[in-house]
Amino acid sequence: MIFQRLYDDKLAQTSYLIGCAATGDALVVDPNRDIDQYLRAAEAEGLRVSAVTETHIHADFVSGARELAHRVDARLLLSAEGGEDWQYAFAAGAGATLLRHGDHFLVGNIRFDVMHTPGHTPEHICFLVTNTAGATGPMGILSGDFVFVGDVGRPDLLEKAAHVAGASEGAARELFRSLRAFTTLPDHLQVWPAHGAGSACGKGMSAVPQSTVGYERLFNWAFAVTEEDDFLALVLADQPEPPKYFGQMKQVNRAGPSILSGFKRPPRLDDARIVELIREGALIIDARSKQEFSEGHHPGTINIPFGRSFPTWAGWLVPYDREFYLIAPGTHEHALDAAVRDLALIGLERIAGYAGASAISSAEASGVELERIDQIDCRELARRLEIGDVAVIDVRATAEWKAGHLPDAAHIHLGYLRDRLEEIPSDRPLVLQCRTGGRSTIAASLLRASGRRDVLNLTGGIVAWGEAGLPVVADEIA
Repeated sequence: MIFQRLYDDKLAQTSYLIGCAATGDALVVDPNRDIDQYLRAAEAEGLRVSAVTETHIHADFVSGARELAHRVDARLLLSAEGGEDWQYAFAAGAGATLLRHGDHFLVGNIRFDVMHTPGHTPEHICFLVTNTAGATGPMGILSGDFVFVGDVGRPDLLEKAAHVAGASEGAARELFRSLRAFTTLPDHLQVWPAHGAGSACGKGMSAVPQSTVGYERLFNWAFAVTEEDDFLALVLADQPEPPKYFGQMKQVNRAGPSILSGFKRPPRLDDARIVELIREGALIIDARSKQEFSEGHHPGTINIPFGRSFPTWAGWLVPYDREFYLIAPGTHEHALDAAVRDLALIGLERIAGYAGASAISSAEASGVELERIDQIDCRELARRLEIGDVAVIDVRATAEWKAGHLPDAAHIHLGYLRDRLEEIPSDRPLVLQCRTGGRSTIAASLLRASGRRDVLNLTGGIVAWGEAGLPVVADEIA
């Protein structure tokens, strides 16, 4: 048996390639939209992808299962569990084989047994993996978003992201029962989850890539809770804010993602055209670093720096129903291609064009007055807070806020900032603050683009504030 784990660091998402050396057949589990990576991995091992499956209808990225199966004429295997409301709408048209609890299928000599594990989603299934060439029982379980290393899949996404009213409690109770079934599996089974640390599909998963059933039974918090009502309270408490795009992904993956046939580079625009587009009210995403953006940017542009969090914040802040343009990061086209790939992985395909970073210097040379994000350091902010002539908005996640925040700061998560502009004080200058200054620069760009001029960014964020020995308040908020 050949086993490969393919991990996307920005999505904190794992796919698996499992192949049979004897027959050359391989299965890909939970592929994302970058399907060429799976074909390259299979080719390197002398395998052909003959089957494709996934554990559930994903919320955090566009599934590549349909396109991968279509590209190589592989069997597509999808869950038929979850009831009428959670069936794959495209399954029949794609010729998919539907799977239920207790079913099994073979890929070469490798057997996959289907286990229905509702809770994170109603249709969620796991796969017990047995190498029949040398074993009579399974060696591991592909646990999807059901059991992670140190955590379990959150049951509140249907309500919070897909807006299914009142779904959280029932899902949490289903998850509790699924976990009881999981504890009956042999301790030696390896656990191969679909996400790692940084994913919003859980609240405390480890960066360790895999575990065992026995280890999770001993040390995963969810298995220490024996009463269903206690579990309900704990699993629903302090879950991170689900990015806004999660609901969009659920719809796309259920209806059937479009087939891209590769990531296409958008047309390059003349530097002057970007200025015209801004004047016309176009949406421009400046993917340069926070430092570059702060030192000079086109008025009206929004900064989402290209990096590990680029797709997450793009999913939060870029609308899916309109075209947008990019000011590309770096000086090499591979950075542009990587940005286009990241955006396509979460379904943001409507990039109408791009300009390089030279568009900034060209605009300044032609007489366009660039804007800058003014900075304020901790000592100066502390002094101004004493006299009360600034307001502070902390744009971090709720869990971060609860752990400690600046005195007199207000809390508005960055992803909801544009929805809550009326709550922002307008009678004094505004200081944006996050952990180290990255998210607050994005927030500053959003407010500047909405017309707010008196905006400053706290250099170094709350980390610098704490290092300066200034007071931090820890409390609870609703």
